Amino acid sequence: MKKALIIIFSIFLVNNWLNAQEKKVYKDDYIVKTGDQAPDFMINEAGGKSYKLSDLRGKFVMLQFTASWCSVCRQEMPFIEKEIWKPGRESGLAVIGIDRDEPLEKVLKFKKDIGVTYPLALDQEADIFGLFALKAAGVTRNVIIDRTGKIIFLTRLFNREEFDRMKKVIFSELDSK
Repeated sequence: MKKALIIIFSIFLVNNWLNAQEKKVYKDDYIVKTGDQAPDFMINEAGGKSYKLSDLRGKFVMLQFTASWCSVCRQEMPFIEKEIWKPGRESGLAVIGIDRDEPLEKVLKFKKDIGVTYPLALDQEADIFGLFALKAAGVTRNVIIDRTGKIIFLTRLFNREEFDRMKKVIFSELDSK
């Protein structure tokens, strides 16, 4: 009997500890929200350059989570290239596509096929994605980070109205430097 109580009590303690470790989940399966400091991580661009997100402090950053198999990503990326990256890059905007769980060769081919010039970075095992959203969640999303590293806008999927609101936030911030 004593042994059974110890086992039950141990299970109770482990269960409570595991529940305390769960992440809070917000709209669209994000585990971050606007106002949060962006988690820091290593960016390994498909072109070979590596740096931390925190190294970009002082720049305005757009993280675009993507994958070659994602049809919505393929739809959105030309708009990011033409309407955000090209007009914003000279004003201190960094756009980084974070490619979810694909090998270098596939990412390089994807970049060429889509025709974007902003960097794509590798996210093996979706570990970077998992800092921002549940790993089981859909890939298409954008995280907008201000010059201090704070998240100021989040999107999910490609919706033209939301995309235009995001653009307005980005260019309003870029203009206010």
